[in-house]
Amino acid sequence: MAQARGLGLLLALLLPMVGASRPDTVVRLNKEVLSYVAEAGKAPLQRALQVTVPHFQDWSGGVLQPTRIQILNVHVPHLQLKFIAGFGIHLLAATNFTFKIFRVPEPLHLMLPMALLADTPVSQGSIGTPVVSISGCFSLFDKAIVLDGHNSTAPALLAPLQNHIKAVLQNKLCLRISNLVQGFNVHLGTLIGLSPIGPESQVHYSMIDTPTITNDYISLNINAVLFLLSRPIVLPVDTTPFVLPQHVGTRGAMATVGLSQDLFDSAILLLQKAGALNLDITGQLKSDYNLLNTSMLGQLIPEVGRQFPEPMPLVLKVRLGATPTVTLRTNNATLRLQPFVEVLAPASNSAFQSLFSLDVVVNLSLQLSVSKVRLRGTTSVLGNVQLTVASSNVGFIDTDHVQPLMGAVFEKPLLDHLNALLGMGVALPHVVNLQYVTPEIFVYEGYIVVSSRLLYQR
Repeated sequence: MAQARGLGLLLALLLPMVGASRPDTVVRLNKEVLSYVAEAGKAPLQRALQVTVPHFQDWSGGVLQPTRIQILNVHVPHLQLKFIAGFGIHLLAATNFTFKIFRVPEPLHLMLPMALLADTPVSQGSIGTPVVSISGCFSLFDKAIVLDGHNSTAPALLAPLQNHIKAVLQNKLCLRISNLVQGFNVHLGTLIGLSPIGPESQVHYSMIDTPTITNDYISLNINAVLFLLSRPIVLPVDTTPFVLPQHVGTRGAMATVGLSQDLFDSAILLLQKAGALNLDITGQLKSDYNLLNTSMLGQLIPEVGRQFPEPMPLVLKVRLGATPTVTLRTNNATLRLQPFVEVLAPASNSAFQSLFSLDVVVNLSLQLSVSKVRLRGTTSVLGNVQLTVASSNVGFIDTDHVQPLMGAVFEKPLLDHLNALLGMGVALPHVVNLQYVTPEIFVYEGYIVVSSRLLYQR
């Protein structure tokens, strides 16, 4: 299984964690990733090609002499991967095998150059997971080279010895690669699961149809389902399937990941349903800088000063009734919140009484970033917070007078709360040990694109 994970490196970067529904995410792995995968895959491929060669039956001296053969080294100086349109991936590995032949009176050392070719189609399995297989595998051998310059080896021995080694390798190498690929498919199947977002929420990615493969990239249509308390978040209306345009993101990037408006709508709906966007903002009288008290509010609303001659701390109870909206426009992402804010003050019986309530509209700029495999966000307020009085137990309220105070006591706690939530992030499609490196984010009309290099770390 360890070797399966080793060869898996050749393909793991080509197959994000995927496994049915409409696509809201597209992962496009460009041909630039193949050079990285090939270079990183040389070592595990060399280990995989270390096979056992049975004894050679030597009749050259007229007497049968079983001769032991050992592979001392397998070196892959060149490994090339390329996409085959409509099919999968073609592998070409230039390989040098070094053998020790335990002859009497002294051993013989041979190097056998060969080229290993394999075609690996990528398809969708019956349970929605990606499946890699071997449809064709060939070994092309060059002539063996005797490494012991002082050692003369009769052609009568070298020719049958070389044929013996070639026959063994032809049978074993492709079988070894096929077994490794099957082991990798088992390993890959375990990666289809839930990635945590918060304590009670997860995201699950699954491939919904056969990959699209061109000579330049492999593209996977992926459905992302967000769960809250094991229940999926379902958007209230059906939307048009997401299609990632051809030329978006950074030219030359290894990966181009498109995330649709649907994914953002699902994420913000999850936060609302979880109650995560609600918060209580409490004033502290002992603070050196505390504006959230009846004394400050009484200067703006006389009835508050009359009811509370002594300074008392206030509480802002912020609740999200209306669903927040994320808007994606070219080079601009915004978030609109419409919380209901109730202003409370302590009553004589240790309870709280409602002074007044406000319908609030907050427009926020949304800045997105990627850290390792997680898409994260931060916000900042755009313009002024809009206030409308919903109810009042303290008479007339002039919102123009209250606006500066409410903005001062409301904006920072709200931003701190939002940025802590959005900073946890949502995992992007990935396989284990894979990270996005030096990602760039582009905002388009109705979707965003993450262009990135990839890094595989064991």
